[in-house]
Amino acid sequence: MSSVLQGVRVLDFGRYIAGPYCAALLAEYGAEVIRVERRGGAEDRSVAPLAPAGDGALFLQMNRNKLSLTLDPMSEDGREIVRRLVATADVVVANLPPATLAAMRLDYASLRAAKPDVILTTVSAYGTAGPLSGRLGFDGIGQAMSGAAYMSGDAGAPRRAAVSWVDFATALHAAFGTLVALMERARTGAGQVVEAALVPTAVALNGVFLTEQAILRRDRKPSGNRGQLVAPSDVFRTRDGWILCQVIGNAMFARWTKVVGAGAWLADPRFRDDSSRGDNGAAISERMSAWCEDRTTAEALSALEQAGIPGAAVLTPQQVLEDPQVQATGVLESVEFPGLPRAAPVARVPVWLSGTPPSRRGRPPLAGEHTDAILGQLGYGTEEIAELRRKGVV
Repeated sequence: MSSVLQGVRVLDFGRYIAGPYCAALLAEYGAEVIRVERRGGAEDRSVAPLAPAGDGALFLQMNRNKLSLTLDPMSEDGREIVRRLVATADVVVANLPPATLAAMRLDYASLRAAKPDVILTTVSAYGTAGPLSGRLGFDGIGQAMSGAAYMSGDAGAPRRAAVSWVDFATALHAAFGTLVALMERARTGAGQVVEAALVPTAVALNGVFLTEQAILRRDRKPSGNRGQLVAPSDVFRTRDGWILCQVIGNAMFARWTKVVGAGAWLADPRFRDDSSRGDNGAAISERMSAWCEDRTTAEALSALEQAGIPGAAVLTPQQVLEDPQVQATGVLESVEFPGLPRAAPVARVPVWLSGTPPSRRGRPPLAGEHTDAILGQLGYGTEEIAELRRKGVV
């Protein structure tokens, strides 16, 4: 069975998450993705190191199904290799500052000179407009500047989420934009620039609170784990762990009151609808906390399930690996990698198409593993490749 993006070549000049994960999404559905790294390997290879050579968990997730070409793109010979590569490509992915793109001849004007219908997908921290557009930034910048870190904190301090959700969401938007651009090119023959950015992504995902603030000036204060739009929506301690419970809608709230023995609350105006319950969530969380304290996690979740109320145990990373539901989804797939004592569970792209399913064609590459093969495709002979190595170009 052919993959839906088979025949699409992507050059991945990304680093860390936003750019590489965008390219990984395309690779999962059949695109040929060439990860272009600096000589010796990119700096993001060593995040959460696992292998003796320093290759880490982040790189394993971001770079399955990719080929690796090591290159000094700032040298004259390196720029020529980039030009030849671009002439064969459909998409170039780069989360690099505009000045760096220009220096590497990856700005759109340079790319179009090599391939008129090429698509350039860029990811930046702040976007291409505004007073901060030239600054660098990582995931936490988006969390901080969108109001998310403030709202996720408590009365004592803001709190940044440990998971880099801004990076991943930006990558998803970038991949979506790339697919739309590919569809448009198929229709018109024209390439274009696809732009995604961390701060705008985080602002979009925090849009509910921002729109409410603009209209009602609620000036909400952070409340830690407790949600503010509905209740109960919080994390609660049980006798042997923690659970999360979320109740939305009057019917579900009525069922919840029966579970915790608070039927009289159905007539209480403080709890007449989701908004009112959110405003009085502290009292609801207090009642739920008292109910959970006398029960084990299993007992609490069983009672909630019988009442048709969403709840889940708060799992540690090890518990996630062992969880039957997580295992059943197949989202974690065992991947062999040189130097690891055992196969590594690596998260697949969690989208499955019935007619054109994703595929794993290869493990994450070693640094420069495919350099000779790729250069050969570009017309370089054995002696020329050896000379490029001698000169420190590849």
